[in-house]
Amino acid sequence: MSLFRKKSLDVLMSQAGDSEKGLKRTLGAGSLIALGIGAIIGAGLFVRTAAAAGEHAGSAVTISFIVAAIGCAFAGLCYAEFASMIPIAGSAYTYAYATMGELIAWIIGWALILEYALGAATVSIAWSEFLNKLVGGAIPFEWSHSPFERALDASGVMHHGIINAPALLILLLLSLLLIKGTQESATVNAIIVFVKVAIVLVFIAVGWQFINPSNHHPYLIPADAPPAQLRDGTFYSYTGFFRHGWGGVLTGAAIVFFAFIGFDAVSTAAQEAKNPSKDMPIGILGSLVICTVLYILFSYVLTGVAPYTDFVKAGKEASVAYAIDTYMHGYGWLASLVTIGILAGFSSVILVMLLGQSRVFYTMATDGLLPKVFCALHPKFRTPYKSNLILFVFVGLFAAFVPGSVAGDLTSIGTLFAFVLVCVGVMILRKNDPGRARPFKTPLVPLVPILGMLVCTAMIVSLDSTTLLTAFFWMIIGLVVYFSYSKNNSKLKA
Repeated sequence: MSLFRKKSLDVLMSQAGDSEKGLKRTLGAGSLIALGIGAIIGAGLFVRTAAAAGEHAGSAVTISFIVAAIGCAFAGLCYAEFASMIPIAGSAYTYAYATMGELIAWIIGWALILEYALGAATVSIAWSEFLNKLVGGAIPFEWSHSPFERALDASGVMHHGIINAPALLILLLLSLLLIKGTQESATVNAIIVFVKVAIVLVFIAVGWQFINPSNHHPYLIPADAPPAQLRDGTFYSYTGFFRHGWGGVLTGAAIVFFAFIGFDAVSTAAQEAKNPSKDMPIGILGSLVICTVLYILFSYVLTGVAPYTDFVKAGKEASVAYAIDTYMHGYGWLASLVTIGILAGFSSVILVMLLGQSRVFYTMATDGLLPKVFCALHPKFRTPYKSNLILFVFVGLFAAFVPGSVAGDLTSIGTLFAFVLVCVGVMILRKNDPGRARPFKTPLVPLVPILGMLVCTAMIVSLDSTTLLTAFFWMIIGLVVYFSYSKNNSKLKA
C-alpha cells in the first residue's frame, strides 16, 4: 500500500554521504554528549525530585531514578543502533520511514512537534518565571505573562498579562544562535551545560556535609508513616499503596521518568556528527549515564539534608532553595546559584528542543512531506534558517500569549510515542534486513526493545485522560494535513 511505502536504507545512506549539499558535519562525541545533557537536565532535577520524594518515595527516590533510568536505557539502546546505522537528521521520524512506512513516519514526525516545539514554548515560559524570581520580581506582571493570566498584588490591585516578553526574548536569541551555526550553538550549549553541572556538583559537595543520617531512615516510606502537613493546614496521607514502600518507589519512577526525556534529541543531530557511527551511540548513552549519576547523587543529598515530609509543604519549584535556606545555614548564596542553574538548564533545554524540531522539519521537507521552505539552507551557514525563523514565530506565539499550564503533559506523550516506535523499528529491521551493517547493536533483541515498549506504553497510559484526548485531536489534525498535502507531494509517490 502507498500509505506504507518505505524509504530505502540505501537512499538514506546516500543522503548521509552528501556532505556538500546537506547539513554541515561539525559535531564530535563531546558536543553530542553536551547536547544530551543540555536537553535532559532542566527543571526535572530540581522540581520532580522533591515531588517524587515528598509524596511517594521518600529517600528511596534514588531508587526511583535508577528504575526510570533503566526504562530510558531500553529506548536509548534502540536509538543508538538506529543513529549509528542511519546518520540522518530526523530521529524517530527517519527510523520509522525506513522500517514501518510513510504514514507511520508522518504520525511520529507530527507527534514530535509536541515534544520539541511545544516543549520549547513551555520551558521558555518557565524560564521567564525563574528570571523574574532571580531579579526580585522587577519585570512587571503585564510584560511577563499571557493575556489569559491575572493576579492580585500585595495592595489588592488586579494585574492582567499582556505578553510574556522574556519568554519571547530567549526564544529569539536562541533561534538566531541556531541560524548562525550548529557548532556555535553546540559551543554555547557546552558552556551552559558546564555552568549548570558545576552548580549541581557544588550543591552535592556542600550539601553532603549537612546530610542528617536520620532523614534516610527508614529509606522507604513505611506503611504506618504519619501524615505530612500541607501549606493549607490539611494533611497528606501515605496510606495508599503507591504512596509508600515499593509502590511509592514505582510511582516516584513514573514522576522522575520525565526528568530524563531529551536524550533522543541527540539523534536529530546525526547528520551533523563528524563520525556518526561511533559518536552517536556515545552521545546518546553517554549523556544518559552522566545524568543518571548526577540525579542519584543529587536526590541522595537533597533527601539527606531535609526530611521528605518537608517537600510536601515546601513549594516544589523552590524545594532546593528551601532546603538550603532551612538546613544549610550560611549558604544562602547557594540558593541563588541554584536558581541560576535552573535558568541555565532551561536555556540549554530550549536550545536543543529548537534544534531537534528544525532538524525533523528539515528531513520531512526533503522527503516532500512538508513545504520546501523548511529544508532551505542558509548559503553561508548551511543551517535550515527559514525553518528556524518559522519555528520561532510558531513557538513564540505560544510562549508569548498562552499560559504554560495549558501544555500539561503533551510534551511527554510525543516523546514516549517515539520511544515505542523506535523500539518496534529495531525489531522490524533486524528481521527484514539482518545483514545490514550495524556499527552499534542493541543487546538482547527482542527482549530490550520489548521491555522498552512496555515501559513507555505504561507511561503513556498513566497520563490523564485530558492529555490523551488532546493528543488524539492533534493526531487528527496531522492526518488531515497528511492526506491533503503530504501524501500527494511525497517524493516516494508512485
